[in-house]
Amino acid sequence: MTDPKLKEAVLNGFAEKYGDAEGVSCYFAPGRVNLIGEHTDYNGGHVFPCALTIGTYGAARRRDDRKLRLCSLNVGGGKVVETSLDELTPSPEAGWTNYPKGVIWAFEGRGMKLPTGFDLVITGNIPNGSGLSSSASLEVLTGFILRDLYGFEVSNVELAQIGQYSENNYNGMNCGIMDQFASAMGKADNAIFLDTADLSYEYAPIALDGMKIVIANTNKKHKLTDSQYNARRAACEQALAELQQKVDIKGLGDLTPEQFEAVKDAIPDEDRRRKAHHAVYENARTIEAVSALKAGDIRRFGELMRQSHESLRDDYDVTGVELDTLAETAWTVPGVIGSRMTGGGFGGCTVSIVEDGAIDAFRDKVGGVYRKKIGYDADFYIVSIGGGPEKL
Repeated sequence: MTDPKLKEAVLNGFAEKYGDAEGVSCYFAPGRVNLIGEHTDYNGGHVFPCALTIGTYGAARRRDDRKLRLCSLNVGGGKVVETSLDELTPSPEAGWTNYPKGVIWAFEGRGMKLPTGFDLVITGNIPNGSGLSSSASLEVLTGFILRDLYGFEVSNVELAQIGQYSENNYNGMNCGIMDQFASAMGKADNAIFLDTADLSYEYAPIALDGMKIVIANTNKKHKLTDSQYNARRAACEQALAELQQKVDIKGLGDLTPEQFEAVKDAIPDEDRRRKAHHAVYENARTIEAVSALKAGDIRRFGELMRQSHESLRDDYDVTGVELDTLAETAWTVPGVIGSRMTGGGFGGCTVSIVEDGAIDAFRDKVGGVYRKKIGYDADFYIVSIGGGPEKL
């Protein structure tokens, strides 16, 4: 369910910034959480994300010149940034506007040239820096708006691909396709079992009887374009090249754990071997987790979530003390089915499946241990699985 208050806020913001809201359209694109399958999406493996009912709201209207006026009610003090279709080059000064501008740039690169500019106001309820994909949500929202305002023929899968392409090539963040795909292709009460090697996917119903998905936010400030993320990707690409000397594969996701064990010595560097180990085993875990869910074995799903976190901690080195404190404390709380970090890591959030009757105890214990150990509070949100982008 979208939030009528945020729709109203974005329309009022538009009228206030640009004089009136005559002929303005309103849009929404969701954030996402990944239930299992982390750092597999750029390794040709499987992921299992779902769209959330929190996301980014936009109000937009075409102009009759080449100007772009962009305003976020969440960041930059609600300042209107004025630019134009002739200024589509990324710059640090452009801040958050690099995301919508990157999408316009990617549309134009595919031959979809905008005849005129537009005015845009956005707001949203994805917590900043939480790792719940506010950037992908904004990219998908922008693509969806461009399709609607200018009548471009482009599918939701293509909106995801355009969002990823712009983030890789305009914003310099080497992300995989998962975040944009989850936002563009979300379906209420379903997660998306996606094979990132060929973008084949199926929806898997998430029936959590007597349980909720709870997100815990470390509130640690992190910037994902961090060299850290791109370094992990580079290590996996090198490990893949080394394995390809021995075995015919396109991505690490092509190997089963048994096949990997037989050829892993082709990777001489121990650190790279651990990174590849994670990519292969995490992919296998994700496939098994979806089977467990289909069989109604939510306990097994929870065990696999724990194994996923341990691998991200021990092999992939992307957790850090904040995420480890949240996940490891969660594992000790009765009524917690599973808990793991979600997203790129180094900060951001954990995702947990918690029995309804245990939610208060979960918050109290995990929150208390976190405050004592880290020195500031974590935030907790109970989230619902929502649909994809829409015109409101």
